[in-house]
Amino acid sequence: MILHLPKILDPDQLARCRALLAEAEWADGRITAGTQAATAKNNRQLPEDSPQAQTLRGIVLEALSRNAQFFTAALPKRIYPPLFNRYGDTANSFGNHVDNAIRTHPASAQHVRTDLSFTLFLNDPEEYDGGELVIEDGFGGRPVKLPAGDLILYPSYSVHRVEPVTRGARLACFSWLESMVREPQRRELLYELDMAILSLRQEQGETDTAVRLTSCYHNLLRMCAMV
Repeated sequence: MILHLPKILDPDQLARCRALLAEAEWADGRITAGTQAATAKNNRQLPEDSPQAQTLRGIVLEALSRNAQFFTAALPKRIYPPLFNRYGDTANSFGNHVDNAIRTHPASAQHVRTDLSFTLFLNDPEEYDGGELVIEDGFGGRPVKLPAGDLILYPSYSVHRVEPVTRGARLACFSWLESMVREPQRRELLYELDMAILSLRQEQGETDTAVRLTSCYHNLLRMCAMV
């Protein structure tokens, strides 16, 4: 499942993020790349221990924690501390690659199985040319270029790339997460059921049918979740 989640960050949060990114010192993006990805990666990235990265990370994680659609789609168990990158000038692309199956945070030594990846766009598409995130989906690849504050959630096993930025700079937050429901098909079914229940409740209120379906959802989640 590839899912577009709009307005994860509001305008005030975006302005704060942009101000922090403007004062940050960027490093070679290959500092967090795996062996294969390092050969394809050509961008800039904030060091994980930089003051700006730590503040930005808090803004993003708080926003994600408040977004109900993100929770029901991802059912996150662990989120790798979000990272921040810049594509532009001569460091402007990331060729085809697959994310590592396990990410280990250097400070905590905590392992995160990468079930899902996300990119949260931090500036608008009009500010740069190129820079599409292309996710291979078996139909020639799906290009993604979203408004600032919007997020794309996709399976970490997908082959994906970032096309060269030919004008301006593309700013984004990205990370990986381990889901409480490991199997993608089960996770997608639970998401679709939860969204259908939400629509039913909005249209008809708290009917007996809505209550029974909600019970089914939570009992299925108990069966599928690994916590």
